Amino acid sequence: MSVLIDGQTRVVVQGITGHQGTVHTRAMREFGTQVVAGVTPGKGGTSVEGVPVFDSVRAAVERTEANASCLFVPAPYAKDALLEAVDAGLRLCVIVTEHIPFHDMLVMYHYARSKGSRIIGPNCPGIAAPGKAKVGIIPNVVFQPGHVGVISRSGTLTYEIVNGIKEHGLGQSTCIGLGGDPIVGTSFVDALPLFEADPETELLVLVGEIGGTSEEEAAEAIRSSFTKPVVAYIAGRSAPPGKRMGHAGAIISRGRGTAASKVAALERAGARVARFPYEVPEIVAELARAQARR
Repeated sequence: MSVLIDGQTRVVVQGITGHQGTVHTRAMREFGTQVVAGVTPGKGGTSVEGVPVFDSVRAAVERTEANASCLFVPAPYAKDALLEAVDAGLRLCVIVTEHIPFHDMLVMYHYARSKGSRIIGPNCPGIAAPGKAKVGIIPNVVFQPGHVGVISRSGTLTYEIVNGIKEHGLGQSTCIGLGGDPIVGTSFVDALPLFEADPETELLVLVGEIGGTSEEEAAEAIRSSFTKPVVAYIAGRSAPPGKRMGHAGAIISRGRGTAASKVAALERAGARVARFPYEVPEIVAELARAQARR
């Protein structure tokens, strides 16, 4: 098993004829993903990287039985693209697009939830299950199959830490990049039960950053209902007080959202919290060795 995607995932790429859509369609296929369709209105009947292009998501789903979408649609049109994907029956939509207006994402989030669809993102690198499928832009080379789950708010830190896990001879079950915007379709709290239920995941890495309260909320969920070992890292320890740093979601208010408050909450929940990114794979390897001796 894996989380949210597997070898049966059939992806339609919305915005496939754009540069990013084309490049990452090729990378997803090289990873082993079944990219079965693309959508760009007005370009139906053409193909990109051997993938047929349709004018609408509904037509793509009817012809190819796609069950997931990856959106590379420019921000002004992302809301309509997401609503179209949900109305076509897709239950997983990964939104790579950044700079989506706040109020558009409010509409997208609630509409998808009302229809039983899950959004990953926006402004995210996507999701990958090594040996099965990848939906998004996470580099192929950092992965190998294994038993370490990863959920992260940061794109580049995800790549660094996942690669470090591989360099320590370990692999990943599923890696989810949640995105760094104030409103995201899937939070840490949403993702934790998925990894708890996944038999391939034996240990979880949580990568957070300053701003918002999602890591504190995750700590509460870990303490109450997550049974697997957790290794965490919080970016932004050296951020000057009162300064907004990094992603749009990195906003600190009323004493919550600081690196110190997140680290304290996670440590109270029993997580091992690294001070630097390079320490995460070292702690993961230590815990994996301890599990192997049991």
